[in-house]
Order: sequence, then structure tokens, then C-alpha cells
Amino acid sequence: MIVTIDGVAASGKSSVSSGVARALGIPYVSSGLLYRAATLLGLEAGVDLHDAPALLALLDNHAPRLEPLAEGNRVWSGTRELTDALHSSRVDAGVSVVAVLPELRAWVDAQLRALPEPFVAEGRDMGTNVFPHAGAKFYLTASPRIRAERRARERPEDIPAIEAALVRRDAKDQVQSAPAPDAQVIDTGPLTLEGVIGVILEGLGEVGKA
Repeated sequence: MIVTIDGVAASGKSSVSSGVARALGIPYVSSGLLYRAATLLGLEAGVDLHDAPALLALLDNHAPRLEPLAEGNRVWSGTRELTDALHSSRVDAGVSVVAVLPELRAWVDAQLRALPEPFVAEGRDMGTNVFPHAGAKFYLTASPRIRAERRARERPEDIPAIEAALVRRDAKDQVQSAPAPDAQVIDTGPLTLEGVIGVILEGLGEVGKA
């Protein structure tokens, strides 16, 4: 069983996916962390983030490894844990550059497809490109202002600045962020985290009856 949860930046994908995975008793997989790991390693090495061959060579040497857990994913490069460093403003700014590179998308997709089922897969194109055969697909969205307010609770940054950055990110990610035709679209704006998780679990129950 594979459940895909896609959506725009800061729509709550990770928290929702973790909650759904815990309810189902299976891991969840955060594809975005692999793109963020590639971005972080590239920034640290001084590699041009537009240079796909250089980034791939760097990844071959440092081999980021995703550890999928229901309570939250962890990312390692050798014995070094990268997880806490992946959610900085500089990684936010660079990850869209990395995520549009076809070579990097193919690299991430290969890492994800090698993982054993079952799991909840979270990202932007899980249901459309990586796991089009998934039995249940969901897509999360919310207004830029609501997403900025949520992100501001996690980081000491100005809400209007975060909102402007999210709008730019949405424009860059437009192709990767399109929902699958058979995905259930959920506006998370008026819902609590528990409410979104509940809608998905209810949707999974309907899928099971079909």
C-alpha cells in the first residue's frame, strides 16, 4: 500500500503525513528532505545549484540517506545527521533551483522507489510522477497568508516576507505541484491538523470500501 500526500509549500504535508502514518502504523517518506539535503550539501561545498552534473557527483560522494519513520524522517550523510540543518532560509531559497533539475528529480525518484512498501509518500509529485499507481492520493493546499502564518510559528521571521517567498516558490514549483487528476484536494486553511488527518483517514476508509 502506498498513500501519496502532495501539496504546495508549507501546506502541512509533513505533519499530516506523519499523523496519517502513525494512525496506519506505517512509515512516511518525505521526498522534500532529499531535495533539501542535495541543496544543503551543494551550498556547503560551494557548488553552483544549477549545475546538475556537479551536484550528482557530490551526492555520489556523500550519499544522503533518508530514514523514513512515522514520527518524522531523518537524513544522514555518512555518520552526520543533516535533519536539523535542512530547514534554514538559505536551503528554502535554494531548493526550488535544485528541484527543477530533471537529473536531480530522477535521482530522488530512484531513492524513493527503492524503499519497501507500505508507506505514506509526501511531496509535490508523488501521485503524478513517482507513484502514479498509488491506491490513495491526496493534495493539500491553503492560501499563502495562512501558510506564512504557520511557518512563522516555526521560525522567527516576518510573516509578509515569508508570504512573499511562498508566492515565489509556488510560481517556481507550479509544474511539480499540480495535483493528480484522481487526488482528493483538501483546503487545510479552515482545518486543524487533526481535522486534516481525519479527512484523509476517512478518505482511506472509502478507498478500502471501493
